[in-house]
Amino acid sequence: MPTSGAAETRLVPMLDYLARMGRRAAEGLPDTLRPRHVIALEVIAEQGPLGQGGLGEALRLDPSNVVGLLNELEDQELVTRRRDPADRRRHIVEISTKGARELATASARFGRIEDEMFSILSPHERDTLHRLLSRAVAEASRQDRDT
Repeated sequence: MPTSGAAETRLVPMLDYLARMGRRAAEGLPDTLRPRHVIALEVIAEQGPLGQGGLGEALRLDPSNVVGLLNELEDQELVTRRRDPADRRRHIVEISTKGARELATASARFGRIEDEMFSILSPHERDTLHRLLSRAVAEASRQDRDT
């Protein structure tokens, strides 16, 4: 990574680099969910049963990509989809018992990857980084919804 000049103040390239490192480390572990699966399962677990459209909005995904993602999760029996009794055109998505177990396992594995990646930072620095990134994500999500 460059260490001098304007490049050192650019966050997006650094975040992309760290994200690629994290994905590579996760993909190197056997039987570990992909980060996109973990994110989707976290949203479903946090929000409870929700429509496919609501999941797509929460993940900022095109509806066709949501269907593909849910097909992958459903094939692994990590989520269930059922017709909404109030609107038969709508599907409700729920995390399965297996999905909740796999999410817990994947979260622990990602925690170990993060421990390695961020071992240079103190616990206080990691907490600060998490708070700052959470604020940035929340604001980016808000701006995305408003456009």
